[in-house]
Amino acid sequence: MDNSFLVYLERLELMAFFSGYPLVYALAYFVRGNKPAKNNFKQRLVSFLPYAYAVVGSLYIGFQLKKLYPDYTIGHINQIVQEPFITVWGVLSILFWIPILVKKPMLSLVHSLLFFFFFVKDLYLQFSASSPDQHIVNNDMNVYTSSLLLNTAVLFLIVCLSFLYHKFKKKSASDL
Repeated sequence: MDNSFLVYLERLELMAFFSGYPLVYALAYFVRGNKPAKNNFKQRLVSFLPYAYAVVGSLYIGFQLKKLYPDYTIGHINQIVQEPFITVWGVLSILFWIPILVKKPMLSLVHSLLFFFFFVKDLYLQFSASSPDQHIVNNDMNVYTSSLLLNTAVLFLIVCLSFLYHKFKKKSASDL
């Protein structure tokens, strides 16, 4: 089997998890605005971005572990992983669980730009080619849409869980 096809599939997997994050990040900053937020929700939305990215990274690790199941040996990992650098780069997204990295949401954006680059590169190569392959563009657009939905859903879930946590925390504090 041709390795270039397996490399393409691996990049699509990575793009499915991480390439939509830069747009979600930009939308969150757009909602927050430039002025100091009167609404604390707008300010907190941006602070949840690294957590959302870490959750997506955890989901990616779970996906990789499912792919490797039941053989987690080094030889099997070497056989399955075609591009170890970008796979390790994707796994490093779980570092955004560390509180010091959460305080710098820009780092999560920088981390995700590698995967967004693959998306932009594929589009550029297809639109600049003399005979573009529409299947590649369709695949990339479908994967990017899925990534946007995943990243948006995870951010929404974290916002909802935070809201419920603070609501129950207030309620339990008032019961005392």
